Amino acid sequence: MMRVNGGCRGRLASRPGASSGEQGTEGVVARPRVGVAVLTMGTRPTELRALLDAVARQDEPAARIVVVGNGTGTLPELPDGVTGVELPENRGVSGGRNVAIDTLRSFGDVDVVVDLDDDGLLVDTDVFRRVADLYEGDDALGVVSFRIADETGETQRRHVPRLGAKDPMRGGEVTTFLGGGHGLSMAMLDEIGGWPEDFFFTHEETDLAWRALDAGWKVVYEPKLLLQHPKTSPARHAVYYRMTARNRVWLAKRNLPAVLVPVYLGVWTLLTLARTRSLPGLASWFAGFAEGIRQSCGPRHPMRWSTVRHMTRLGRPPVI
Repeated sequence: MMRVNGGCRGRLASRPGASSGEQGTEGVVARPRVGVAVLTMGTRPTELRALLDAVARQDEPAARIVVVGNGTGTLPELPDGVTGVELPENRGVSGGRNVAIDTLRSFGDVDVVVDLDDDGLLVDTDVFRRVADLYEGDDALGVVSFRIADETGETQRRHVPRLGAKDPMRGGEVTTFLGGGHGLSMAMLDEIGGWPEDFFFTHEETDLAWRALDAGWKVVYEPKLLLQHPKTSPARHAVYYRMTARNRVWLAKRNLPAVLVPVYLGVWTLLTLARTRSLPGLASWFAGFAEGIRQSCGPRHPMRWSTVRHMTRLGRPPVI
């Protein structure tokens, strides 16, 4: 149930209903419009309201704001102008975000989707303006990844989206992005499709990033875009080990050239054995790995070898 309170690749081409003052020459839109998507399970109403208040304080307002209740039943009262979508069941991160994208797309006035975790917080008031600036300045920009830091300003190593990077303030092109805060070009999504819904959660960002890169879009990490987020461990979720293994197999089967699939999975098996100290966790991981081998991963579209070379030049070949 949905309730409201109160293009083409070339990119950001003219949009229906835009006034002549909003468009440049030959119908090209002068300023991308940002739509905000927040996914919630209804367990953080205080944090959700704080995030929506921070969204409202942005010096360049969002064109649309959508909150998706992922199996929550009834959403809490939302501020005026915020669209609430109540899903009867939890469709996972991927499924819930696809619903948000479809809802924003239905309005016809959003060029960039900004996904934000419901327990995150926008500390700065110029985030959407910076996002619009980035997309306005580069029509090949597909994904922009925010920097995630806790209330002390610390960024966890796993939140820096490049290998061997110790400096979270170093931005630039990357091969994956952070789920907690990011922007997605709607034109890119129209071309490559949305989130891999069967993944439910874990590795869905990498799947989308690899498809974007293979289609010629850029993925950029911009540390000036800050989302404050509590320090957490992904292993806090009971199904983490199983899903991270299953989805890694699916990621490889869906996206990699056939010869790289066993290499990628072999590397990650060795890394998991070296890093995991929990025997029950390892048992769950191998069960998920076997599940990924047995079960279908959806359509297979192996990336081009030119994409493999491009990712290698960016510092992360798709074997690790």
